[in-house]
Amino acid sequence: MIDEHYIHRINFSWLIRLRWAAIAGHVATIAVSYRMLGITLPLQSLGAIVAAEVLVNGMAMALRKSGRRVEAHWLALSMALDVLLLTALLYFTGGPFNPFSFLYLVHIALAAVVLRPRSTWALAGLSLLCSGILFVDHRPLPLTGLDHDAQMYVHLRGMWVALGVATGFIVYFLMRVMRALAEREAELSQARHLAARQEKLASLATLAAGAAHELATPLATIAVTAKELERQLDTLPPSAMGEDVGLIRAEVERCRAILDRMAAGAGESAGEGPREVSVADVVAASVAELGSSVPLQVAIEPGLDARRLRLPLRALSQALRGLVQNAMDASPRGAEIQLEADERSGWLRFVVRDRGQGMPADVLARAGEPFFTTKPPGRGMGLGLFLARALVERLGGQLQIQSAAGEGTTAIVSLPTEAWKAG
Repeated sequence: MIDEHYIHRINFSWLIRLRWAAIAGHVATIAVSYRMLGITLPLQSLGAIVAAEVLVNGMAMALRKSGRRVEAHWLALSMALDVLLLTALLYFTGGPFNPFSFLYLVHIALAAVVLRPRSTWALAGLSLLCSGILFVDHRPLPLTGLDHDAQMYVHLRGMWVALGVATGFIVYFLMRVMRALAEREAELSQARHLAARQEKLASLATLAAGAAHELATPLATIAVTAKELERQLDTLPPSAMGEDVGLIRAEVERCRAILDRMAAGAGESAGEGPREVSVADVVAASVAELGSSVPLQVAIEPGLDARRLRLPLRALSQALRGLVQNAMDASPRGAEIQLEADERSGWLRFVVRDRGQGMPADVLARAGEPFFTTKPPGRGMGLGLFLARALVERLGGQLQIQSAAGEGTTAIVSLPTEAWKAG
C-alpha cells in the first residue's frame, strides 16, 4: 500500500508548481489588460495580492524542503489561501463579472483529488461563500467606450480563455500526479517482488541445510558399510562385485558433494562478507573449477581488470560459474562460450553468451523461477538462475536474460559502480 504521507508530498509539490504557474498567469493577465486593452486597474492593490501569493508559495517551498512530513491539513490550508487570494484578485477586477471567476472550479476539482472528503466539502463551501460575497461587494471592471453588446462579447471570450486555463491546469496536474503515483507503485511492486524472492531464498537455505543434515547420517552409514564390504571383498577372489561396491562409494561421495554445494549456494554464500577484490579476481575465480578443456573465451575490457571491488567473491564467482555452466549445457558440444567483463553507462557488467538454440518466449518468461528447468532429469534442479539473481539483486545489481529461439542466450550481470572501490 502506498504511504499516505508520500502521496501528500507529491500533491504538495505539484500544488507549489501550479501556484507558480498561476502567479505567472495573473501577472500576464494584469499586464495585457492594462497595457494592451487599456483597462484601468488598481495596480497597487493587485501588486500587493500577487506579492502575497509569492510569499505564500515561498513559505510552502521552504516547508517542503525542510524535510518534514507533509500533513493533510497543509494541503487544505494551502488551497484555502489560494481561494482567498483569488477572491481578492476578483474583488478588484469586476467580481462575478470577471470571466476568470470560473477558476473557482479549478480549486474545487483539485481539492476532490488531493484532499480528504471533509476538507473537499469545506473548500467547496468556502469557494461558494467567497463567490457569493463578490456579488454583494466588488470593484467594477471599467470598460469605457464599449456598449453592452461589445462588453458581453469581451466577457464571453474571456470565459473561453478561462475555460482553457482551467482545463490546462486540471489535466496537467492530474496527469503528473497519476504518473508520479504509478512510478511509486512500480517501485513498491519491485520491492515486494524482491522481498518475496529473498523469502524464497531463505526457505531454500533452510531446506538445503535440513536436507544436508538429514541425509548426512544415512549417507555416512552407506559409506562405512560400502568400505567394509570393499575390505572383505579384497580377501576374496576378484569379481565384479568389487567394482559395484566402489561405484556405490563413489556415488555416495557424489551425493555428499551435491548436498554441500546446495547448502553453500543457498545458505553460506548469502552470509559471506564482502572483501576487496579486482575484476580479474572475480573472472579467475569464476572459471577456476571449470577445467582447461572447456571451450571458454574470456575477454576483459582494457584497463578494467585491475579495478577494485568490495563484494562476496565466492558467492559472485559461483553465480557466474553457474551461468557459464548453463551456457555450456545449452551449446553444442565443443562450441565456444564467451565470458566478458566491461563497463557500460556506469555499470560493471559480466556477460555470458552461449551458442545454443535460445529460448522461446514462454520459457524465457519463466527463467529464474525456483525449480524450473528445461534440462533432463538429473542435470539440474532449476535453482542456478534463481540463486544468481537473488545474489545480484542483493548487491544492488540486476541479472538480465536475453534470448530468442534459434539465436542463443545472453546472460548479463550488472553491478552498480557504488560497489566499486578505487584501487
